Amino acid sequence: MGTFASYPSLADRAVVITGGGSGIGSSLVEEFALQGAKVAFLDIAEQPSQELVKDLTARCSHAPLFIHCDLTDTAALASAIEEASKACGAPRVLVNNAGSDDRHEFAQVSPEYWDQRIAVNLKHQFFASQAVAPLMKQAGGGSIVNMSSIAWMIPTPRLSVYETCKAGIVGMTRALAHELGEAGIRVNAVLPGAVLTDRQRRLWLSDEYEREILSNQCIKRHILPSDVARLVLFLAADDSAAMTNQNYIVDGGWI
Repeated sequence: MGTFASYPSLADRAVVITGGGSGIGSSLVEEFALQGAKVAFLDIAEQPSQELVKDLTARCSHAPLFIHCDLTDTAALASAIEEASKACGAPRVLVNNAGSDDRHEFAQVSPEYWDQRIAVNLKHQFFASQAVAPLMKQAGGGSIVNMSSIAWMIPTPRLSVYETCKAGIVGMTRALAHELGEAGIRVNAVLPGAVLTDRQRRLWLSDEYEREILSNQCIKRHILPSDVARLVLFLAADDSAAMTNQNYIVDGGWI
């Protein structure tokens, strides 16, 4: 274990994280909570989210707030962000983390599947940003971090709709950075590589795929959720106050 940075500017800061119940999201919730931030996280998965809150309550100065929310329901998303703001204060940080990399065959993608995947992987990032922007502006500014992926840069087979969303997030990030910059709101994107989450281990990580990952990476070890979360901490903190409109890759040197 290494010794990692602490960020005094994150103490007592209101943070909203989407998809915080598992994977990279749960690491984000943990890392922000351990910095002393007031974290509210939105997820549809009840049990792991409640377990995460229970685990962190005894270890953090502010117990994270779990809000059950289907992020594909835009009205429910706006309502959840309002609830988070009332409970924790106006958000100064939004991490648009939620997503799902379900595999699919290009020839079998229907219009209905397309719409559902866009809703899961792209649409909610835009509308969550729209909901927090006026709150951040009133609070004097803030940081939005959008989770993209290197998948569209490789690209990975059987992920065409997912990759379309993740490429779109990069474009959206740059657009919103210009839209919101005058309000003191920074917008950046993080592009993880092959992160070893429980989901990845359970669904996709075969011996063959593991060999492919490590052969492509300069660093010959798995990328962990905490590796991604620590970059997001920096982008959320005042230490990165002059950084916006950028994309940051965490992939062990694959790209």
